[in-house]
Amino acid sequence: MKLKEIDRTAIQAWSPAQHHPVYLATGTSAQQLDATFSTNASLEIFELDLADTTLDMKSCGTFSSPHRYHKLVWGPHGMDEQGRPSGVLIAGGENGNVILYDAAKIIAGDSDVMIAQNDKHTGPVRALDVNPFQTNLVVSGGNESEIYIWDLNNFSNPMTPGPKSQPLEDISSVAWNRQVQHILASACPSGRASVWDLRKNEPIIKVSDHSNRMHCSGLAWNPEVATQLVLASEDDRMPVIQMWDLRFATSPLKVLENHTRGVLAIAWSLADPELLLSCGKDNRILCWNPNTAEVLYELPTSTQWCFDIQWCPRNPAVLSAAAFDGRIGIYSIMGGSAEGQRQKQADQLSSSFGNLDPFGTGQTLPPLQMPQPPAQQSAVMPLKKPPKWIRRPVGASFAFGGKLVTFGNVKAAPQQQQQQPTPHIVYVSQVVTETAFLDRSNQLQSAMTAGSFMDFCRSKVEASQSDFERNVWSFLKANFESDPRGRYLELLGYKKEEVAQKIAVALQKGSVPPKEPVCESEPAGPDADGLPTAAAATDELGLDEAEEEEDTSLGESAPAVKERFKLSVSEDVDGLITQALLTGDFEGAVDLCLHDNRVADAIILAIAGGPELLAKTQKTYFDKTQSKITRLITAVVTKDWREIVESCDLQNWREALAAVLTYARPEEFSALCDLLGSRLEGDGDLGLQVQACLCYICAGNVEKLVACWTKAGDGNSPLSLQDLVEKVMVVQRAVEQSRGASSVVMGALLAERMSQYAGLLAAQGSLATALAYLPSNTNQAAVVQLRDRLYRAQGERAGGQPVPGFPSDRQPAPRERAPVKPAYTPSQDVQPPQQYYAQVRPASTVTSWSNQTPTALPTIPPVASSSDSQPEQPPPPGFLMPGQANPSVPTSPTPGYMYQSSARPGYPQSKWCTEPRATGCRTPRCKKGEVGCFLPRAPIKS
Repeated sequence: MKLKEIDRTAIQAWSPAQHHPVYLATGTSAQQLDATFSTNASLEIFELDLADTTLDMKSCGTFSSPHRYHKLVWGPHGMDEQGRPSGVLIAGGENGNVILYDAAKIIAGDSDVMIAQNDKHTGPVRALDVNPFQTNLVVSGGNESEIYIWDLNNFSNPMTPGPKSQPLEDISSVAWNRQVQHILASACPSGRASVWDLRKNEPIIKVSDHSNRMHCSGLAWNPEVATQLVLASEDDRMPVIQMWDLRFATSPLKVLENHTRGVLAIAWSLADPELLLSCGKDNRILCWNPNTAEVLYELPTSTQWCFDIQWCPRNPAVLSAAAFDGRIGIYSIMGGSAEGQRQKQADQLSSSFGNLDPFGTGQTLPPLQMPQPPAQQSAVMPLKKPPKWIRRPVGASFAFGGKLVTFGNVKAAPQQQQQQPTPHIVYVSQVVTETAFLDRSNQLQSAMTAGSFMDFCRSKVEASQSDFERNVWSFLKANFESDPRGRYLELLGYKKEEVAQKIAVALQKGSVPPKEPVCESEPAGPDADGLPTAAAATDELGLDEAEEEEDTSLGESAPAVKERFKLSVSEDVDGLITQALLTGDFEGAVDLCLHDNRVADAIILAIAGGPELLAKTQKTYFDKTQSKITRLITAVVTKDWREIVESCDLQNWREALAAVLTYARPEEFSALCDLLGSRLEGDGDLGLQVQACLCYICAGNVEKLVACWTKAGDGNSPLSLQDLVEKVMVVQRAVEQSRGASSVVMGALLAERMSQYAGLLAAQGSLATALAYLPSNTNQAAVVQLRDRLYRAQGERAGGQPVPGFPSDRQPAPRERAPVKPAYTPSQDVQPPQQYYAQVRPASTVTSWSNQTPTALPTIPPVASSSDSQPEQPPPPGFLMPGQANPSVPTSPTPGYMYQSSARPGYPQSKWCTEPRATGCRTPRCKKGEVGCFLPRAPIKS
């Protein structure tokens, strides 16, 4: 693509690579005249400003010269000495003179810009080149085989590389070797090229074409291979570029043939040895790969010959070409848009005509109404392959499964470049960053495989560093013992043997510790409602004396004659109770006993009156009695443990959990533990919040355990997540063993954590283990995607099924229930699935792994057909649309972005009937005799 343009009939030279900004020097070309037949000559310097979108280049300096030039080069000599910050311009004149100019003075506009001049040559100087190793050395070539080597520090005394070659002829081009500083090459129009060794002062080898039709117009050395050079021929009978290797100088190594007329100039890119420019009489500028003789790029040029072409040393993508039409074009091989060039032409036409009246009628012309031509593509395509300066010399990328893919361009030796292609090796390494995490995960996986959860929990208890962690693993270990609830009680500090021993000791002392009063500031007595407490009622009723008398009577032998008694039927309390009992009114008798604070008599009579009366009596007693253990006794008698769990002080959560463990029925045990855990988790005390985990472990509630543990710990750490997964898996297995469930239902939060854990395992390379932990009963998008990637990374699905197409099992939901379909029989024809995409090419085999194990990357087979249930709604654009597995099921209408079958006559079609559309059919035509048929068609193949 053209970037800039200069209207000059001139030769050119780019500023050195060390110089910034980038300048282009132009000198009036010798033996050429412009349209004005002007004989003036000048030396100008233009600045390359790519930020300016116009085609014009800014002129930075001009020097009117009495000379015209055949060759112009710009060397960096003097830039390091601060004497000449812009280097030196070396010009070859038409009168045999070599002239040195100070480029900085030309840019500054000084009049005295010439540094030195020498007229050693007898004819025009057509060839110049600066030594890339010693920038003070310049070689020049002229008529009669004259070759001089100039030292810019001592410009008056040039040297010769050796005796003049015979027969005497003009030197068309000279070039220094890019790898060896004392090697020089020169070429003559006759087609002969000589290679000079300055240490021997003689030519060491000569190459020439045997056809004698080679008219050499250009010479260039390979930037990297010291023994290779190219020669260009401007003979129309042989418009070729020959590539020579001095190790095999009998014939050209390669011949580049694409020009139809003679080649006028060539230039080899110093930044990429696979880019060689050539311009010829066929008005073409070609960019070659000299190693393969392939044309990589053709620049869009004008209809005039280009006689000089050069690469920009600082910007390797930019080049310049001087044409005989009086223009120097600046191009880029990286592509772009030609809109700026067309806009410049339109602006020139508009400025030439404008809205003036060309016929002198005094009226401006109306706008010309012309049909708009179709818009042309203004984009210019770049090279077929990226150039070397933008290629990555090395690269690394992390892949799924903890894989690190790296590559490096191995630089082959010069002797091997033409003999065999350079190997390109890709290394795939396994990167493990969380070794402790993987070790603990392997331990958990081993315990799950062997079922040794008891040993696993025991090891965790021994390795625990905090009391809370030790309690958690002790509770988890209790799930796998014979009596889990009894073991829970022991862990809470309540052992039956110890409690029985304490009671025995207390009884042996002869007295039980005194009862604590209800309120320390008030003695035992009637309560606020006027009702006596349980102790007072016991004292008033004389229960202690009665018990002592009963014990005494039991110890003595009964008398032979029973004592006679009288039944009192008076109107006092005893008489009323007697009358109630005689009539069988147990409820009335109990009410009288309670009214007279005879609680023991009331309870004994309630037992005789039946369960309902006993429960009512107990409730009445508990309502009247208030003490520290009344609520506990109430729960024990009434078995209402929810009220204890809901109302107890959270500081007594251990006692509440112990009571639930002792008395709760199996069907209500989990709910009560969950309720206690929820109260602890909702409390503001962090110490109580973490204790909720113990309640959830007892309840076997995995989801709440995950939520509580996530709040308490650091969920972002891999080891913290490993702690959570270990506890979750142990609780799950305990629940499965105790309840006989095959699998525990996984909630959204647990599924998220397990998918996060599986992702960490996959990132460390444990793909099979990650797939085992991935939840299977959830349809979350992240889980589905991770499962699909794990299947693909392993190369197979569970059960050996092939890897599905992505997205796997993704179908739009049907809007209504699908109709009942007939059972499938083998006689029905199953059509192949429709494919609206090109088949995926198999991935290439990785040539080398870091562990020296060659492995093929997994390929992606075509998408399998869908299940029997087919939704009626068509899939959104971009998704695959599998074909029907059952021909009797109606298909979805063809979406707008897919072609109808009639638009593809070249594909094989089924035989259709000519009858109208059948009932329920969704295709234009259907098979005869079938209802709800579909449109079968062979799959599209790439």
